[in-house]
Amino acid sequence: MYDPTVARLTYRALLGRRRAAILFLLPALLLVIAAAVRMLNGADDQVASDLLGGFALATMVPLIGVIAGTGAIGPEIDDGSIVYLLSKPVKRSTIITTKLIVAIAVTMVFSAVPTLIAGFILNGNGQQVAVAYTVAALVASIAYSALFLLLGTVSRHAVVIGLVYALVWEALFGSLISGARTLSVQQWALALAEKVTGEGLVTSDVALPTATVLLVAVTLGATWFAGHKLRTLKLAGEE
Repeated sequence: MYDPTVARLTYRALLGRRRAAILFLLPALLLVIAAAVRMLNGADDQVASDLLGGFALATMVPLIGVIAGTGAIGPEIDDGSIVYLLSKPVKRSTIITTKLIVAIAVTMVFSAVPTLIAGFILNGNGQQVAVAYTVAALVASIAYSALFLLLGTVSRHAVVIGLVYALVWEALFGSLISGARTLSVQQWALALAEKVTGEGLVTSDVALPTATVLLVAVTLGATWFAGHKLRTLKLAGEE
């Protein structure tokens, strides 16, 4: 289910000069903001939770997920270079799972690690705030990567759709319509963070059992469907 050659090509595509610059920008911005807040406001558990929840989990993680998830396969389908991989004796399900693993790894490194560092900068992990949001970022990275990899497989407008989901559905509708939060990866991840940190600092509108089931179902379902769509792609000369 994992092919080193596919992984190497995917890492090279994701960590190219342009994408790497974008991937580094958001974590760097988070760390700069965290340092400024700590200097101006001192250590405050609630401020740390608000910043990590409002910027790191709500903005940085989904945006990096869009870049990594769609970038793992979308450009290859758009420019036709996916034909090179499909012509090789590698199962198409293996291609998908390998690209998903790479997308998850990249998303975790560029989102969960900066979240942990920012949390320690903000309040030294008081009431487990840094660890709680790091756990949320790790879990969200998996679901976002699977969702956006699927989008990259089925649509040429995957980046736009991903941004609409991340910034409009989760950020806008999620703040205005309570029912929309049930279908929010952010809220599912917050349900886990809520169990880690101090009472009242992190809240989620989704119960932990429901969030766990939805996270697993969406990740597995999106991965399966992406593999199915890739298997239906026909090369010239295939019968």
